[in-house]
Order: sequence, then C-alpha cells, then structure tokens
Amino acid sequence: MQDAIKAGLTQSLAHKQAMLDSSDLHQQIEAAATLCREALAQGGKILLCGNGGSAADSQHIAAELVGRFEIEREALAAIALTTDTSALTAIGNDYGYDEVFARQVAGLGNPGDVLIGFSTSGGSKNVVRAFEVAAKKGVKTIAMTGSKRGVMADMADVWVACPSTRTANIQEGHITIGHLICALIEA
Repeated sequence: MQDAIKAGLTQSLAHKQAMLDSSDLHQQIEAAATLCREALAQGGKILLCGNGGSAADSQHIAAELVGRFEIEREALAAIALTTDTSALTAIGNDYGYDEVFARQVAGLGNPGDVLIGFSTSGGSKNVVRAFEVAAKKGVKTIAMTGSKRGVMADMADVWVACPSTRTANIQEGHITIGHLICALIEA
C-alpha cells in the first residue's frame, strides 16, 4: 500500500510540475482570470457547470467567489448551475439531460456574463449545449478541459487545458487553476 501511495503522490507531483512548466497554461489562466475580472467589474456574473467531479469543482469555485477566497471583500456574483436539484430534475425530465445547463444559461445568462464549463474530456454534451446557448446570448465562455482538444476548446473564448489526459490529474489541475483564478480576481 505504501508503494501505491507514493506512486499516486509522485504522479500528482509530476502533473503539477508540468503545469508549472507550461507557459501556455499560464497565459490561458491569465486570460480566464481577466475575462472574469472584466465581467464582474461591469456588473456581470460568473456561471459554472460540469458533471460529477466537475460539478463539485463548479460549486467549489462559485462558493469561493460568493463567499471569499483569501481576503475579506464584497461578495462576487457567481452561480454553480449544478446545485438546484429542482431545476436539474425538471429540465432533465422535460427536455433531457443534455439541456440541464443550457436551459439555465438561457434563463440566467446575460451579455457580459461568463460561463466556465468544466469537462475533463472537453466534450460533455450538456456543457457543449450550454456553450451554444451562451454564444447566442453574448455570454463569454471558458472551457476547462484536459490536454485533448475537444469541441469545447473550439467553442470557447478562452481554453484552459490541463496538460494531462488522466481524469484524476485533470480534476486536481482544475481545482488548482480555479483557485488561481479566484486569487487573480481578488488581486
């Protein structure tokens, strides 16, 4: 068991080192944070969505923005589209699971807002549909994916690509990147 623990930590460390060494990733993070800062400064909001662990990441980052990350400040407008079980189940029942985020973006998104979509594959159908609706509404999009260029990367205003194809490492990277974006928003 100890060997498995060390191997897992070594894998995680190697992924973080790859993130540290990627100037492309640093530029992507800066672009994402700038897009969010500008939206919030102009009275917009940040919408977030994803499935499974990515849903948890959406909720985590929304909470950091509405509450606080590291400094005392005014609450920031952020909504995780993964949290309203009544909306999720009603939309899923009436329109299908592919529409659970798109319908919320249609109702809550406004020009000048930003939608952050988390998807380790870069191709989650319900996040892709949310991006399609966001584009029609003038909502900017940030695709948080792994290194494989999926459909979300091509649709997004900003593509943030974790340098991995391993789901666990991508998810670890996403939460790190989310925290960095929060820190840059608070700066």
